[in-house]
Amino acid sequence: MRAPHSRALLGLAAACAALWLAACASPEPPPKGPVPPRPIAGGGECHVAPAQVAVGRTADAALQVEAGKKSGAAIVRVLKPRQPITMEFNAQRLNLEVDANNKVVSARCG
Repeated sequence: MRAPHSRALLGLAAACAALWLAACASPEPPPKGPVPPRPIAGGGECHVAPAQVAVGRTADAALQVEAGKKSGAAIVRVLKPRQPITMEFNAQRLNLEVDANNKVVSARCG
């Protein structure tokens, strides 16, 4: 037979686990699925100036390929508002930041 305090400890442990899981939960759903980075055939180091042609346009697949080729980037990544992203620098990557309407607001290498 268990001691009465062990039942209370089990209840406390369960409550702590539930609070921990709730704290890890996102308060709002993430934006619609992140766009996976698009590798560009023959790409290399990114040059941001030629990629500025993307600003103001819709970030569809054709624009990603066009901006990637103009910039020389090997990878193109679309960054949506409030989307979690990795912060490591990659000189071969072009980042296209978009607004809620999927319009490119900035282009940067890294």
